[in-house]
Amino acid sequence: MTALTRRATLGLAALPLLTTPALAAPKKTGARPGPYLIGADISWIPEDEAAGARFFVKDERKDPIILLRDAGFNAIRLRIFVDPAKGYSRREPDKAWAGLAQTIKLGRRIRDAGLYLVLSFHYSDTWADPEHQGVPAAWAGYDLPQLAKAVEAHTHDTLAAMRAGGAPVDMAVIGNETTFGILWPHGRVKLSTPTGNPVTDANHAKVGAVGGFDAFAALLRAGIAGARRAEPAIAIQLHNHLGRHWPIVREWTDALVARNVDFDVIGFSCYQQRAQGDWATTFDQFLKRYPGKGLLVAEYSSRKRYLNDLVHALPDRRGWGTFIWEPIRHQEALFDREGKNAGGGGKPDLLSQGINSAEAPGGLATGAPPAPKPAPTGPMGEGGDYIANPLLDLYGQMARDYNP
Repeated sequence: MTALTRRATLGLAALPLLTTPALAAPKKTGARPGPYLIGADISWIPEDEAAGARFFVKDERKDPIILLRDAGFNAIRLRIFVDPAKGYSRREPDKAWAGLAQTIKLGRRIRDAGLYLVLSFHYSDTWADPEHQGVPAAWAGYDLPQLAKAVEAHTHDTLAAMRAGGAPVDMAVIGNETTFGILWPHGRVKLSTPTGNPVTDANHAKVGAVGGFDAFAALLRAGIAGARRAEPAIAIQLHNHLGRHWPIVREWTDALVARNVDFDVIGFSCYQQRAQGDWATTFDQFLKRYPGKGLLVAEYSSRKRYLNDLVHALPDRRGWGTFIWEPIRHQEALFDREGKNAGGGGKPDLLSQGINSAEAPGGLATGAPPAPKPAPTGPMGEGGDYIANPLLDLYGQMARDYNP
């Protein structure tokens, strides 16, 4: 069965198939361009496989990508670093996990399975998130115009290489969790509205000199230009980690729209809320304020059916889908290992019940720096046998309900 046949069988034929040249850019209606995306970020899989991980469903060992596809997933998101050997993968520099070569290999497996492919650009050598947006080593000392050129070239060259390697990308995410900007301090922004997160607020208050929204928008426009130069039909996503916080989303999006940052869809991280209904408020208000734009949930873990129902039910097909973050072994994982949930199980969705590491990466609820830890040794991945648990069954039901 060819990749195209598999996509049609899965109801994916209406998605932008980038192996067809000269497709028109997405129309600015905000409507999703095809079936509802039931997605997952599985960037850890090659590391885990190298460490000996095996994946099973009902006693049958399967390739994890095929396993997820057969369970109802139709989209996969991957992350990519600029030079992980100098950062994220320093412990295994010869592997360069989540670098270009590894991402092409994994992306080709995803495309061969007939799945929609999303690539999240961390414009850094390691994690880029609300508390870390470090400049890559290769770009050290660059001023803002030089950084913008580097962002455009890196984005273009990466996407061109993905296509040449048999893994063309359907959607580019221009920066990961960029609520406070990218490439600090050049593209760092300070928002006027408190986040309601003690960790982020404490760090955010110490920002000092920042490039502001003009600089941030210039860097985003550069990344978008590079993406569209490589793949004219590509969908462009921006990523804000505070899906629970409509005032910040409004301030942030207003600032970018006013500076001509041209995107198709906003992705929100939705791990926790301040109060029940916060996610629904953000989604509803976003659609009213920004006609012609879509939204999706770029990261989540718990409350799986609730969040998917919220997004799928949005009017005019403007809810594009969701992407569970690292469902193999993060938080409420879809797999068990050694008789326990491989990610530790579900987490509370209210901030009042404690801030988890996904909501405030790299910090503690007190705002104090984390205690030093011994330098890790051994493989970066986590091996062992991963056994699909009943949570996986939710996705088959959602696939039937949302994309009949």
